[in-house]
Amino acid sequence: MRRFFVSHKIPKYVFSTFAQILKKMENISLKIEKTTSDTIIKYTANSILTSGSHQFNNIDEAKNSPLAQQLFHLPFVKRVLFSANFIALERFSIIEWSDVQEEVKEQIESFLNNGGVLISQENTQKKVPVEIYSEVTPNPAVLKFVANKKLVATDFEFKNIEEAKDSPLATELYNFPFVKEIFISENYVSITKFDIVEWSDVTIEIRSFIKQYIADGKTVAVQTEATKATQNVLNTNENLDDVSKQIISILDEYIKPAVAADGGNILFQSYEEDNQIVNVILQGACSGCPSSTITLKNGIENMLKQLIPGKIEGVVAVNY
Repeated sequence: MRRFFVSHKIPKYVFSTFAQILKKMENISLKIEKTTSDTIIKYTANSILTSGSHQFNNIDEAKNSPLAQQLFHLPFVKRVLFSANFIALERFSIIEWSDVQEEVKEQIESFLNNGGVLISQENTQKKVPVEIYSEVTPNPAVLKFVANKKLVATDFEFKNIEEAKDSPLATELYNFPFVKEIFISENYVSITKFDIVEWSDVTIEIRSFIKQYIADGKTVAVQTEATKATQNVLNTNENLDDVSKQIISILDEYIKPAVAADGGNILFQSYEEDNQIVNVILQGACSGCPSSTITLKNGIENMLKQLIPGKIEGVVAVNY
């Protein structure tokens, strides 16, 4: 949740004013993010780029993607992956990403903002081999394992193995003694560890396990009536006052994408009209993150105060 960190007001690199927010909504913009592999770089967009995941290992496989074809004309591009709101590129060793990442970012943004097509309507996509890569999060206890395919249709959070009965994947992950909590979202798994190990000692083992599990076609999680009921309570807009609806809209449009990129999630719980307090639930990497309090107070709270003036006094994270 580092993206909303500020000291007194929302900084320029996040959202300095409401006018800047509106301006950014007009065009697709990309943010450069490093991954745990120095050969892979990730460009995260401010909007959804495509449905599903698409991986291309060479220009011949990219016949239905004009953007991938253009990227393969760059001599250092080895592999291209599109998924939801990001583009990941793997390079050959002839260059370092630091030398070309800004130029590539500008090229992709120009392509997308000038009507370029990411994936053509010809649905000749081949079966995509399962790929998993790990990403660090602002929470040092949490690592995010991102897949190149959709894992679940809705979010799941498990605080212990007893809660994981609806997720065969989470149940098996709890066989690792260092796994404390698990959060599963559309195309990634965030794992919180106990302090008995360092991520550097177990990352490869966990990544290989998740990759093989998904490649075997096993069930990741099942949405039961109980989980549906819980999610409906959290996500329903029925019988909410206008301020609550505004809060949910702002969280969904501006805050959730950034939080998800960090391996977490934020849910609206309630709005207390008498004292103007917004209660939210933090999940995944955001839960227990050392920077969460600062983020809530100086980032999310300030944004809500700007966009809903006179109606917000504070934002509080609650346990669910």
